[in-house]
Amino acid sequence: MHLSEITHPNQLHGLSIKELQDIARQIREKHLQTIATSGGHLGPGLGVVELTLGLYQTLDLDRDKVTWDVGHQAYPHKLITGRYDRFHTLRQKDGVAGYLKRCENKFDHFGAGHASTSISSALGMALARDAKGENFKCVAVIGDGALTGGMALEAINHAGHLPNTNLLVVLNDNEMSISHNVGAISGYLNKMRLSDPVQFLKGSLEEQFANIFGHGFDPEMKRLKEGMKRLAVPKVGAVFEELGFTYMGPVDGHNLEDLISTFNQAHEITGPVLVHVATTKGKGYEIAEKDRVGYHAQKPFDLATGKAYPSKKPTPPSYSKVFAETLIKIAEEDARVIGITAAMATGTGLNKLHDKLPEQYIDVGIAEQHAVTLAAGLACEEMRPVVAIYSTFLQRGYDQIIHDVCIQNLPVFFCLDRAGIVGADGPTHQGLYDIAYLRCIPNMVVMAPKDEAEMQQMLVTGVNHNGPIAMRYPRGSGYGVALADEGWEPIEIGKAELLRNGDDLLLLGYGTMVYPAMQVAEILSEHGIEATVVNARFTKPLDTEMILPLAQQIGKVVTLEEGCIMGGFGSAAIEAFMDNDVVVPVKRLGVPDKLVDHAKPDESKADLGLTPPQMAETIRQAFFSQERSTVSV
Repeated sequence: MHLSEITHPNQLHGLSIKELQDIARQIREKHLQTIATSGGHLGPGLGVVELTLGLYQTLDLDRDKVTWDVGHQAYPHKLITGRYDRFHTLRQKDGVAGYLKRCENKFDHFGAGHASTSISSALGMALARDAKGENFKCVAVIGDGALTGGMALEAINHAGHLPNTNLLVVLNDNEMSISHNVGAISGYLNKMRLSDPVQFLKGSLEEQFANIFGHGFDPEMKRLKEGMKRLAVPKVGAVFEELGFTYMGPVDGHNLEDLISTFNQAHEITGPVLVHVATTKGKGYEIAEKDRVGYHAQKPFDLATGKAYPSKKPTPPSYSKVFAETLIKIAEEDARVIGITAAMATGTGLNKLHDKLPEQYIDVGIAEQHAVTLAAGLACEEMRPVVAIYSTFLQRGYDQIIHDVCIQNLPVFFCLDRAGIVGADGPTHQGLYDIAYLRCIPNMVVMAPKDEAEMQQMLVTGVNHNGPIAMRYPRGSGYGVALADEGWEPIEIGKAELLRNGDDLLLLGYGTMVYPAMQVAEILSEHGIEATVVNARFTKPLDTEMILPLAQQIGKVVTLEEGCIMGGFGSAAIEAFMDNDVVVPVKRLGVPDKLVDHAKPDESKADLGLTPPQMAETIRQAFFSQERSTVSV
């Protein structure tokens, strides 16, 4: 059977092991070809091919439910659920999403891009099933990296107290999240995988049996082997057993026969069951197996060499790189500075800090809540914690920001990478809400640089500030402005920057929208409209000393931000005008009250009307059209 013929996972039923192995080979080929051409997540999906096929062999997906933790490991799932013909559009505008989406496919039972959600959602489905008197299987597939998240442990704690609620948790243990896992849970699982008795019982015993009797274990002997494994290694699974789960494993995650047998046994057990499956991230592509961090995701690359295709033109360094290199130099001069990441060392650039100053670096795993309160504890003892977390992921630590940092007015510096429109990852990863969700918290300072050089100054500003402070910056390359190697001067808190003078319009740009505001001003100038442009720098506190007189004098104001309009930077400006009795018409340009789907950032901005020519035309229509006699605020 060719992979393209599979449009329903139940078509796997009845296939032989050999036929399933052939399907596995085709999945890996299609996956590799697609990612090599267009880029995307690579290692996670390659590692779960057999796990997916083995699990789906034992399920009726017309009835049973499967939730996948962090959907980038579910690419094999996508390929056998009717998306083969469109898989080449992966993560592209109007194409197949990089994560699971309930609206995309009926077999995407739960959509998520953040980690540690699968057990909670699957348990919710199981409880709903029981309440309605229905009968179907509920399965959660979770990676060992996601198991470091507190939410997953909360769900395990809950499920373990429900002995009559059937739930299967499949632990995909590849020793990795994006980077190498950290922490006691990871270390414990690794001991389980590598303990001598487990290794012996996984292979040697069956080999010796075959040598003596001429054949491998029959089903009864396989069950005996599992029992012996438990007796030989009583600590294996002890934690899960004590929490109320029936533990099975570790199982070779690339042995279809063992997987199918184990899953079938698990389905017969009443109550919560955890099947521990040992897999290899990047399986089947040797280059990815050897570099499991680098090949978690890749830009378009040459399959033969594994090397990314060179850029057609030189690009400036990324914001993440400038952030990391600047922070290292600051940390070298100040031992109080501690960089903190939540399993995103390479993404945030803090892996560079780890390499240079390992004593001033902490990776807490996928545990944003813990990262924030850990930083609060450090700050209590006069350290200067710098918490580098993507904007979308910091949402998960919101209560801790308020309760543990801001109420106590502690000097914690939040550095929000990937703020704004991020592109192919889609709605779960867009960093659009941090301006709104941070500026409403007492004691919090909120700032954004216009370019990478100003970010260097803001890093010094943030490290030296005696209270909670946050800086947002975008994904990708900077503008290529000249960078200083040292001697950065802090920016006065709440001080904006006047960039251009004009009498007809006031443009207030924030962060990544400052340079576009300058472009808008140039376009408007061609139409005889002269604009003043201000780099706000801070949304809280706003530089009312500069902005209010300008707004009153000019009489027309436009705010520009790469974030949600509701409650964002533009709202802050309007509130300041109202509080100070400055009555002027204001047009806010930003992301409206809608989800931004996966696409290239420039494509999303065009759809939202946020390119400089589009914004200039919107402004002309709002304020300078002959057909309009009134302007609404």
